[in-house]
Amino acid sequence: MTLRSTVKIAGVLAAAFLAFGCQKEETSDIKLDARPYGTWGFDLAGRNAKVSPGEDFYMYAVGTSHEKMVIPDDRAGWGSFYELVELSNARGRALIENAARAVRPKAEARKVGDLYKSFMDEAHIEALDAKPLTKSLADIRAADTHQKMAALMGKIPSTYHGAFFAPYVGTDDHDPARYAVFINQAGLGLPDRDYYLKADFATKKAAYRDYVARTLAAVNWPDAEAKADAILKLETEIATVSLPMEAQRDPVAMYNAMTPAELAALAPGFDWGVYLKGADLGDVKRLVVRQKTAIPKIAAIYAKTDIPTLQAWQAFTTVDSASPNLSKRFVDSQWEFRSKTLNGTKTQRERWKRGVAAVENALGEAVGKLYVAEYFPPTYKQEMDVLVANLKGAMKHRIETNDWMEPATKQAALIKLEKMRPKIGYPSKWRDYSPLTIRADDLFGNVERSIAYEWKRQVDRLSKPVDREEWYMTPQTVNAYYSGTENEIAFPAAFLQPPNFHPDADLAVNYGGIGATIGHEITHGFDDEGRQYDADGRLKDWWTPADAARFKERAKVLGAQFDAIEPFPGMHVNGNLTMGENIADLGGLIIAYEAYQKALGGKPAPVIDGLTGDQRFFLAYAQSWLTKKREDAVKQQIVSDPHAPEIYRANVPVANMVEFQKAFGVKPGDKLYVPPEKMARIW
Repeated sequence: MTLRSTVKIAGVLAAAFLAFGCQKEETSDIKLDARPYGTWGFDLAGRNAKVSPGEDFYMYAVGTSHEKMVIPDDRAGWGSFYELVELSNARGRALIENAARAVRPKAEARKVGDLYKSFMDEAHIEALDAKPLTKSLADIRAADTHQKMAALMGKIPSTYHGAFFAPYVGTDDHDPARYAVFINQAGLGLPDRDYYLKADFATKKAAYRDYVARTLAAVNWPDAEAKADAILKLETEIATVSLPMEAQRDPVAMYNAMTPAELAALAPGFDWGVYLKGADLGDVKRLVVRQKTAIPKIAAIYAKTDIPTLQAWQAFTTVDSASPNLSKRFVDSQWEFRSKTLNGTKTQRERWKRGVAAVENALGEAVGKLYVAEYFPPTYKQEMDVLVANLKGAMKHRIETNDWMEPATKQAALIKLEKMRPKIGYPSKWRDYSPLTIRADDLFGNVERSIAYEWKRQVDRLSKPVDREEWYMTPQTVNAYYSGTENEIAFPAAFLQPPNFHPDADLAVNYGGIGATIGHEITHGFDDEGRQYDADGRLKDWWTPADAARFKERAKVLGAQFDAIEPFPGMHVNGNLTMGENIADLGGLIIAYEAYQKALGGKPAPVIDGLTGDQRFFLAYAQSWLTKKREDAVKQQIVSDPHAPEIYRANVPVANMVEFQKAFGVKPGDKLYVPPEKMARIW
């Protein structure tokens, strides 16, 4: 994902899915008539009929598959989405290696091939060892005043360096035709502030301290052990004042426009002038500060921290960031902590898999162009256009017939829905990588230049209107998203495959799978964050006070259901953090069901393998969430991810539908039975 606010883009999956490379080498398509999707799109053998659907629908629908599933040693989790990522990356590998082998490739394909070659040239990388870091570490040693360090931190968007604050360029919430510069809190090396502050993660925090010391020692930084202690103390202070993730889900509170001078007055102790100049933002007249209460406190921490500690922190952050592109001792050390310790993975991904990921990160749309030409039939887009239209029609009906919105708010909601733009498959125009220099013998430099290229591309946009044709995911990404400021939904090509979608699958399966996902993204436009953006993507209150109050009360019911979930003793799912995704899951399933009923054209659904249409619809929905994760990965997800663990995303939405109760005979006393009058129902 590009450097954009996570408030503005909401996707159907946890971000972790984007980081996984492929395991298999084959590139053959999934066949609908082959396992695991049976003859009509559902794996009947994957069910566990011993489990009552009213007790645990997820385990009833996919329990046998779940129990038999083996998480690959180089993964923190596995499941249906991961398998699609596997397939997408296997295809990407073939495309990338073809480019690397080509005798006279086109300029863009040559860059794809040369970047991959640079990653795979282990002998050259080992010979260089830490030499690529020489200039970066020299720059850090030269930053011997707070002002010089602030200038160095300004380079965070275009180098391996780190900073206490992270700038990005995104669509202006109050003027969605223009871009704006946003300033985010930063400075933490662990996944979330909870890792520093809660006893549950004390062992992870201790392991992090050892990793910091090990990383500093690897580049012969003086007093590595003592500096590791100082860095951990520093980051713990930052964590203490940082705004929690759930508090950052309020787009109104996160929009604080001001001049650089006003920012300097708000957050003294940090030289914002040299910082912005270092980021090539010296001429910017207006900034949007997101965590307004936290950033002044972080600036104060910066001001009181001694230079040797800041230099050591910067050295560690830089080496940590660059480690995947250095010799084996750096790669292994980082994997040992960030993958094995934090997520529980047992082995490191093979080098070629990491090479594919590196190319995807730097030249994603160049690979995407090749991917679409090879693997995305035009008929898929046509089928998706029909499905999206049907789901929008169902949402329109839900808005028109709900009994809690006043006419004025309904009308505004309908206008927003009408203007919501779908993007299917791939961009209408591709990114231009011609300014980016790639060399077959310079992995470290290739990645750094790609970072700088992307930042320059963003900064150059500041003088231009918002590009409505831009995508925020590549075609080969297995995910989907809604963008509030663009009021658009997007479904990359790689996502549109079984079990999510197949044009020849049973109607109930497509609506329970991709239909619920389309509905999910549509509903994001009307979740607790998305509802605060109008039809043109402007952050604007278009609700009557009474309707807004009723929405919040309905959302609280769903939030309480998730708050009550306790996956581990004393560790609950955070209903506020996951609220947007939970609303989208529930709304998406409801409108997908309504769209499915309409698609039947008034005719009864056929019974297939003894299953009614409604049963197949809900089974397909549960199948789409088939996932198994390591305990550490689930714990990290609970505290740092706006998506709840997948089993609850399958069980909670269906429990709030009378249609599910009727389809599977769910009755009072069953764990998933919710009295109709107590069901969460928003859209």
